[in-house]
Amino acid sequence: MSQSFIPISEPSIGSREEELVLAAVRSGWVSSIGEYIDRLESVFANFCSVKHAIAVSNGTTALHLALASLGIGRGDEVIVPDLTFVATANAVAYLGATPVLADVEPDTLCISPSSIAKNISTRTKAVIPVHLYGHPADMDEIQNIATTSGIKVVEDAAEAHGAEYKSRRVGGLPTALSLVSMETK
Repeated sequence: MSQSFIPISEPSIGSREEELVLAAVRSGWVSSIGEYIDRLESVFANFCSVKHAIAVSNGTTALHLALASLGIGRGDEVIVPDLTFVATANAVAYLGATPVLADVEPDTLCISPSSIAKNISTRTKAVIPVHLYGHPADMDEIQNIATTSGIKVVEDAAEAHGAEYKSRRVGGLPTALSLVSMETK
């Protein structure tokens, strides 16, 4: 019996996508700045119902940038789910901080708020809930724990574009530093 590979998603590239890629290449601006980057940021911010969006090269870069902006560094701990792409923990380690693994919920595969609470120490500076496979994490409970504990929340919605938590798009939830990536990790 042969097994077939079943992808999580498949690209849909048609003539319009080819036309836009060619136009971007011909413009000479394929990264950092230019008409298409500005348009992407504007459209995506609107899609997530947030004021600003900043395009970066990938989800790892987004996480690294967000953690660095919070001053995360050597000696700090950041709680991450034990089921996620390795970039979540790597972004923490790149800054010299320690990723602390928390269990996930069996129904959503997202980080467990009770496991977050159990893993908080005096060195914990942040938690990264990852909205996995379109399932939002329990952000109300996570935010309550973070507020009570004085830690930051870095919301990672790279694998949940368009998913909603209580009628708000993930990646645009209030009180969290929200991160989304246009590239699947």
